[in-house]
Amino acid sequence: MKSFVYFTFILFLMKCGGPTTPNVKIKTGLKGNQATWGDTLDLKLNKILEGTTVAYFLNNQPIEANHSFSDEPLGIHTLKALISQGDQAIETSTTLTLLAPKPPVLYTYEILVSYPHDIKAYTQGLEFDGELLYESTGLNGKSSLRLVDYQTGKPTINKPLDAAYFGEGLTVLEDKVIQLTWKAKQGFVYDKQHLEMQKSFPFEASQEGWGLCNDGNDLYKSDGSNRIWTLDGQTYKERGNIQVMTHKTTLKNLNELEWVDGKIYANTYQFQKDVVVIIDPKSGAVEGVVDFSGLKEKVTQHQELNVFNGIAYHPVRKTFFVTGKNWDKLFEVKIFPK
Repeated sequence: MKSFVYFTFILFLMKCGGPTTPNVKIKTGLKGNQATWGDTLDLKLNKILEGTTVAYFLNNQPIEANHSFSDEPLGIHTLKALISQGDQAIETSTTLTLLAPKPPVLYTYEILVSYPHDIKAYTQGLEFDGELLYESTGLNGKSSLRLVDYQTGKPTINKPLDAAYFGEGLTVLEDKVIQLTWKAKQGFVYDKQHLEMQKSFPFEASQEGWGLCNDGNDLYKSDGSNRIWTLDGQTYKERGNIQVMTHKTTLKNLNELEWVDGKIYANTYQFQKDVVVIIDPKSGAVEGVVDFSGLKEKVTQHQELNVFNGIAYHPVRKTFFVTGKNWDKLFEVKIFPK
């Protein structure tokens, strides 16, 4: 009777909230509530409530108190305990971070050729379709979608966006070019031959448009957070997301994306360096980091010069073409482990 009264009192207080809410917490048995594949939970409550049963859930899916991690998607997840007595129940929750299982491989680069690039192009997206190079540029009033002769740096087609839109990443899928905008929560679809706009589509749970790539079927979209969203390649509806994680922390601000041999390559400024990170699209693990330090110093230094951004893979040459915002050069490079 005493335990039921105590439990009912806890239930009342937890419903009321406030500073008097009992401090019932989940203990995971893991330092800092951090884990990786192969680790096992040892779930307990910090207070034993007599006559009650406890059920544990990870992202609302039931798990055992000694759940072992194997191949779950990485990221910050919700761990919940449902404490029941009869038809009464209370719950408490905490977060658990599932990290990548090992440090990323470090890569560096070698410049093969440098080509001219429009110094006024605020590059946001870059992708080859055969020998054709498509480029998306940003800034309100200066945004555009372009088909570029990469050997001369000159656009053969240049479609400006309305000044209300800030252009972001792009990708080419089948006979379409898909372009993101930054904060307008809209993407645009064009025919790839003439770059005539065919339709737009809304963003859903993702808040902004940053980078975009595709695997031949689905699209992958970054939004400034540590998440990469999967979009249906025909309807552009969001179907889910992964969280991008290193062996130590989350990784945010993923910009221009490129799909290469089953991995996502992402431009980003991390570790106080201009880098490209290589991401497993299934788990979210950062498997590699390409250090592009020194590249920015090889272009004309001017007042509007901005960060390294823009990566396009040439599958026939098996090389990468990279540039930056308001850079006057496009570099063809190969990358290799340090």
